[in-house]
Amino acid sequence: MITVEEASKIIQSKIRSFGVEHVSLMEAHGRTLKETICADQDFPPFNRVCMDGIAVSASSFEKGLRTFTIEGIQAAGSPQLVKKGIDSCIEVMTGAVLPEGADVVIPYEQVDLENGKATVSITSVKHMQNVHLKGKDKKKGDVLINEDTQITAAEIGVLATVGKSAIKVAKQPTVVIISTGDELVEVHEIPLAHQIRRSNVYSLQSLLLALGITAETRHIGDDKSSLSNEIESCFEQYDVLLFSGAVSKGKFDFIPEVLDNLGVKKLFHKVKQRPGKPFWFGELQAANGGRQATVFAFPGNPVSTYVNCLQYFYPWYKASIGVEVKKEYAVLKEDISFKPQMTYFLQVKLEQNQGEIEAAPVTGNGSGDLANLVKADAFLILPMEQTEFKKGNVFPILRYRSF
Repeated sequence: MITVEEASKIIQSKIRSFGVEHVSLMEAHGRTLKETICADQDFPPFNRVCMDGIAVSASSFEKGLRTFTIEGIQAAGSPQLVKKGIDSCIEVMTGAVLPEGADVVIPYEQVDLENGKATVSITSVKHMQNVHLKGKDKKKGDVLINEDTQITAAEIGVLATVGKSAIKVAKQPTVVIISTGDELVEVHEIPLAHQIRRSNVYSLQSLLLALGITAETRHIGDDKSSLSNEIESCFEQYDVLLFSGAVSKGKFDFIPEVLDNLGVKKLFHKVKQRPGKPFWFGELQAANGGRQATVFAFPGNPVSTYVNCLQYFYPWYKASIGVEVKKEYAVLKEDISFKPQMTYFLQVKLEQNQGEIEAAPVTGNGSGDLANLVKADAFLILPMEQTEFKKGNVFPILRYRSF
């Protein structure tokens, strides 16, 4: 049995690239950018008017002129006008190009318009006031978005601005989530006294959907032959197989044996942690034109499945597509004792207090208590080197809910 740190290190050594693909602008939201985006022109591309008003020249104002003849209107999106007269002005709209011959914009609030004349009420101006200068934000060729950035609404706006209708992004892995067990029935069915509804696959499916991965699901009964045939067919179709159940020491826990018979290399089985100790991890190497596959086989108890997905699959996937994994920490709100020499994933409720994240333990009934996940926001990771954990100490968290 290995430690959580050793398990994480092994998994991170097996990150994979799934290639790249081009998607449309709005399909890119949430994906990982696989190209560097540069400005295709200056930002802004012209001297841009920032306020509705009139455009004049500072030199005319300095000569004492306060009333100007209106020559025309410069609307946003219209070709640049030329201010011709020394004592003239042009009405301008926000977002319009600054007329040639003008270098000051005076807002309407400081102007009186009457009979084609504009009289200002201010006594001084500054050169290029109320003008967003060409290239002030970015110059043509400047890097706007770095490769490996996760695309949000902010990046979508920039991509549209530079004319990127097709975006190069990291390709998502194909994933299947497989549940096992004769005791499981479908969600729409009424379970018998000895049965339960199939829920783990939906939790996993939802966790992956938060990463932008649309995973398929399958259910296989507790039969070696069926397991072997179904899993072998999955290796022909999917990059990643996630299992829920049948990896412990039960009489019908056939997954490790079946995977071994199918040529899957076991990299470890069992981790010094609670919950989720029976976790199995391995890979099928590509051979004779076949596909490579990575296998995460989680124990069947729902909290075990949940925490293992967050602790191991999430960082593996993010590293595979080039996304930096950022750690979060929280302050323990009360003393906790945990005697076994294992890493303990403690369910906690998170609170923000004076700039710190605090973690209040949530009491549950073990790794089978699926309903208790609803009461918590995260898992606090308590190290195996300790048995007593004091209020005020800081530990890493696996967050699955915002607070």
